[in-house]
Amino acid sequence: MLVIGIAGGTGSGKTTVVNKILQQLNVEGVNVLSQDNYYHDNQNLTLSEREVLNYDHPKSIDFELLLEHVKALKNHQPIDQPIYSFVTHSRTGDHIIVEPKNVLIVEGILVLTNKELLKEFNLKVFVHADSDERLIRRIRRDTQERGRDLQEVLHRYQTTLKPMHQEFIEPSKNEADLIVPNMRQNSVAIDFLTTVINNSLKKVH
Repeated sequence: MLVIGIAGGTGSGKTTVVNKILQQLNVEGVNVLSQDNYYHDNQNLTLSEREVLNYDHPKSIDFELLLEHVKALKNHQPIDQPIYSFVTHSRTGDHIIVEPKNVLIVEGILVLTNKELLKEFNLKVFVHADSDERLIRRIRRDTQERGRDLQEVLHRYQTTLKPMHQEFIEPSKNEADLIVPNMRQNSVAIDFLTTVINNSLKKVH
């Protein structure tokens, strides 16, 4: 199984890169695990307590479970992936059964920060975008898709997102085998990744 880790700052366009790869591939042979579903549950806290937690620190991620699931899939075992809600800041209690496939993409802002998880990746990718561009994308997403207030988004960016990006996410770029600048349509990098994955799929068949 080919395991690819794709990281990058909030709003860098990781999901877009993943979707473009999937569009060019035989999607039947590829699984995508999103770090977003592996936030700690925090059901023991009230909603107001959960709302003020730092979700951009590596400690906010249940890396133990994510690592366990990656290893299980590599061992050809299905997993029960948790489903996380950004509205309640907790897991919904539902699961998605994920069957092992030939390629596994693990994507999220912090997936290149965990030393144990890094060992499981055959290819490590970092999607890079200018900080202003990332902020604009984050504002657009959080206000339109997640119902957040603009002041809340800006406050969180200044107090949490920006310092966490500088402390953890940006340095994790050094772990990457490939850095994808995502300020424009980067078809060369997408084609390269698609070729690598296709070659891996051919070896399996």
